[in-house]
Amino acid sequence: MVGRIIQTDMCVSEGAEWLASRDARMAEAVALCGPLPLRRQADGFAALLSAIVSQQVSVASARAIWSRLEAAGLTGADAMAVASDETLRAVGLSRQKARYGQALARAGIDFDALRALPDAQVITTLVAVPGIGAWTAEIYAMFALGRADVFAPGDLALQEAARLLYGLEARPTEKALRVMAQTWMPWRSVAARVLWAYYRVAKEREGIR
Repeated sequence: MVGRIIQTDMCVSEGAEWLASRDARMAEAVALCGPLPLRRQADGFAALLSAIVSQQVSVASARAIWSRLEAAGLTGADAMAVASDETLRAVGLSRQKARYGQALARAGIDFDALRALPDAQVITTLVAVPGIGAWTAEIYAMFALGRADVFAPGDLALQEAARLLYGLEARPTEKALRVMAQTWMPWRSVAARVLWAYYRVAKEREGIR
């Protein structure tokens, strides 16, 4: 069963209000950070390919590579599936990312059907593809599919934000943060938005000191 889908800023605001009403620390963060971003994006092959391109490179580098992929007409599954190694290297993809991109193109994912799958099944389907880990799958579910109750506990910024906001002695592990996030159901995707926003505010404060 597919749960709530975040479609508008109003959905995000509803989730933030719900969290703030039940968690004093979340209320503090929501008040401090102001309106949270919607962060919705189009779903489909290109969204996942873009996530692969962005892995372990700077934002500027990822944008440059993506621009070259677009110019070469390689952001669609059919074109990516048959592209030569030389062509993919020429646009800036590493050998590993070229392999991952083509594995995704040949995986035969039915992206329309994916919209109707429960959250856990979406994640399972995506992580079966080489190059797509849990974090990438969770981020896709959150922002490309708009799932309201998906979280990415392996995200280092979320871990650090949780440490700061809740006054923890150490950054929680992925497992610990996953357990912690259960208290934010059924709005874990909005809780993630709150923590990312709080992380930015906290780091800006550190920069001022």
